[in-house]
This record gives sequence, structure tokens and C-alpha cells, in this order.
Amino acid sequence: MMRIRFDNVSQHFRVIRERPDTLREAFTRIFKKSSFHDFQALKNVSFDISDGEVVGLVGRNGAGKSTILKIIAGVYRPTEGAVNVSGHVAGLIELGAGFHPDLTGRENIVINGLLLGLSREKIRKREGEIVDFAELGEFIDSPIKQYSSGMVMRLAFSIATQVDPDILLIDEILAVGDAAFRLKCLARMEEFRKNKTIVYVSHADTFVRDMCTRAFLVHEGVLLADGPPGEVLAQYQELLQQHPVAAIS
Repeated sequence: MMRIRFDNVSQHFRVIRERPDTLREAFTRIFKKSSFHDFQALKNVSFDISDGEVVGLVGRNGAGKSTILKIIAGVYRPTEGAVNVSGHVAGLIELGAGFHPDLTGRENIVINGLLLGLSREKIRKREGEIVDFAELGEFIDSPIKQYSSGMVMRLAFSIATQVDPDILLIDEILAVGDAAFRLKCLARMEEFRKNKTIVYVSHADTFVRDMCTRAFLVHEGVLLADGPPGEVLAQYQELLQQHPVAAIS
């Protein structure tokens, strides 16, 4: 079954060159022509991802990897081209997205679960599993604003994987947690590989090589390579050697 299809997708953003620092500057610039330029984050990208594939997106910072994830998640509507996504999508794209800092972890489970399409009844049934997997202990009833980034990641990953999505999107946030919990997340994702589609942005060669069935190399908004992880990672290393300064992240 085809889960994700991109057909000549391009994504443009308007980048403002200067911003007013004071109210007076803002007022005076009303009568001036705005200074901006068009940035093309993706350029005619096409691919198909089938049910059960685990696809790793690699490339330098700013290459367009996260833009692809956000289009799949429905955060962005492509400027050009067609996108078809079939199935329930859960995304871990930005750490803490969808969480309210003043609410407790338990309260945010409800909010995040509803945002991901779960009913209140299903959230109540799965709350215990979410709390146990996140390993937050008594902090589950503390406000999110008191959490470390690792604790936020634990809770976000636990909720996203408990909603039983058809497509799971992950943007590098697993790098935030401690080593033991990362192994726990990888074990959960190993279970998902049996019947779910996963699209994962990563700079970790080991994960892409060991967990992914396929890899994309994205460079300056263009899909340069699509194939077996080992081959694509080799092309990525060649690219980094050709542009060593730009490769620093």
C-alpha cells in the first residue's frame, strides 16, 4: 500500500531581509517598499513511500529534510506539486510542539492525544502505558515548564507511539534523551517496523544504516539520491568532503 507520494513538490518561503526594531522604524517603513527574497526550500521533489518502509532522510542543515516532514504532517501546504498521504500520521517534528508549558504532563497527555486524533476514552485507557514508558515518575503531575528537554522528549515519544499511527515522523529529537531511553525508543521503533511507515531525519549514520530500509539524500532542496542506506550514506560522506566548511552543524 502506498502511504506517501510526492509529485514534483516545491516549497517556497518569503524571507524578510530586515525587521524594524522600534515603533518609529515600523511606521516609517510603511511608506517604503518591503525588502524580501524568495527562498526555495524544496525543488521538484518526487518519491513514493510504501507501507512498512523505514526511510532515513540525511543531508546538511537547511537542506530541506524537515520541510519534507512538515509537508507530510500537513504543517505546510506545498507551493507547487501534489502530495498524497494515506493513513493516520503522528509527528515528533519539534520538541514540545503541542504541549502547554503551564499544564502538567498528565494534562498534556490528554491535549496531545486529542490533537493526534485519539478520543478521550482511548486516552484514559492508554494513559498508564504512556506514563510508564515515559519514566517520569512523580514529575508526570508537574508543569511541563519544569521538565528538561530529555523529559519532554520522553513524554512526546511515548504519546506519539501510543496513538498507533500508520505513519510516524521523527526529526532528530531522539538525540536529546539519555542513552538508556534512546535504546528503549529504538526497541519500540523496531516493533513499528513490522507494520508501520517511519520517516526519520537523522545525522546518525548508525541509525540510518541499521534501522532504515531506504534512505534519501537531500541537498539544497533537491533529492540527490534515493536507495539502500549504505549507498546513500556513502554519497552523503562524499558530499561532506566536497564541502567541509558548510558541513559544520
